Amino acid sequence: MSDNELMDKEEIFSKVLRAGRRTYFFDVRATKAGDYYLTITESKKFTNDDGSFHYKKHKIYLYKEDFMGFTEILNEMTHFIVEEKGEEVISERHQKDFQKSYERDAVADDNTEEVTATTESFTDVSFDDI
Repeated sequence: MSDNELMDKEEIFSKVLRAGRRTYFFDVRATKAGDYYLTITESKKFTNDDGSFHYKKHKIYLYKEDFMGFTEILNEMTHFIVEEKGEEVISERHQKDFQKSYERDAVADDNTEEVTATTESFTDVSFDDI
């Protein structure tokens, strides 16, 4: 039996969580003895300068005897983060073009020009031209 066939037989139940450039795979697998354990895999996509891409994967193996402790600590940590920082996602602040609110307000006050969108700037394309 090949390694791929063996992996297919060991996988019992799976769920996927897509989160931006990251994907999380939750897989229930079976041991040789027939017991179950959980693997959590984080797969993150990286794009090379030439446009090609590759994935980096990190895997956690979680066995039944550790479920309770793992769940308790995970819940404690997630509750702590939400209590301390709220549910608002602030990662957008780390973008290159982020401006602090007072900087945006100053720019907005200086540039109070009204902009109206029209369709005059669009080019009429006929499918016969393509």
